[in-house]
Amino acid sequence: MEDMIAALTAHIQSIAGETPPELGLVLGSGLGHLVDLVDGVKIAYADLAGFPDAGVSGHVPYLAIGQLEGRRVLIFGGRSHYYETGQADAMHLPLAVFKALGGRRVLLTNAAGSLSPAVQPGDLMLIRDHINFSGQNPLIGIADDTRFVSMVDAYDPTLRQTLRDCAETLGIALPEGVYAWFSGPSFETPAEIRAMRVLGADAVGMSTVPEAILCRFLGLEVAAVSIITNMAAGLSDEAISHAHTKAMAPSGARKFEAILRHALGSVKEI
Repeated sequence: MEDMIAALTAHIQSIAGETPPELGLVLGSGLGHLVDLVDGVKIAYADLAGFPDAGVSGHVPYLAIGQLEGRRVLIFGGRSHYYETGQADAMHLPLAVFKALGGRRVLLTNAAGSLSPAVQPGDLMLIRDHINFSGQNPLIGIADDTRFVSMVDAYDPTLRQTLRDCAETLGIALPEGVYAWFSGPSFETPAEIRAMRVLGADAVGMSTVPEAILCRFLGLEVAAVSIITNMAAGLSDEAISHAHTKAMAPSGARKFEAILRHALGSVKEI
């Protein structure tokens, strides 16, 4: 993989320049349009050898690098999910390339179902911790002791505080909670949701946890925000579907974009 990382890094720098990104952003379902926020270049994943195909509708398989609110950012317009390939480490190469480009901080996003009546569709949730209910791990197969990664404070406390402060300034609610990762692609059953509530989960989804583990493995600081698109199974009468997820994502995405822009425009260390 080291040769692939070096080749991809050189290729991206030849197109976008060598200035390191100050922040990396991985976009979840229904958020791919945010790649258009960047004043810079877009590179198709298909032109980056070894990058996964972000084949889920609502994801945009492009890498965007450039300026946003005067800061250098790198945005992954989509991700590959475990349920697409059966590979939990599908985002290892892209995140390793981000590090090789000089990046140090990553902000993950996802669309999620809420388990809390206090957090409704259209709201945001800042991830404080996670439950890896799938049992899969992107570090399986790594053959040395670097695979034994501590996940205490995996979601960086300083980055979380920065996002909370920005949200408060803007008057946007940003409660913290625990995210439970299910492998998908089927949605969770009402019985599974009842179990997750007992275990302490506040939201459920099909992504993010593998990338958070990979970020910690790579030595990157990471934070994550869920855009709540539905109440989890059994907690409302709404019909849960991917189409519903994509339809509901923009309302939360507008709040997330406001927080992101404020953070980039006003926080020195982001």
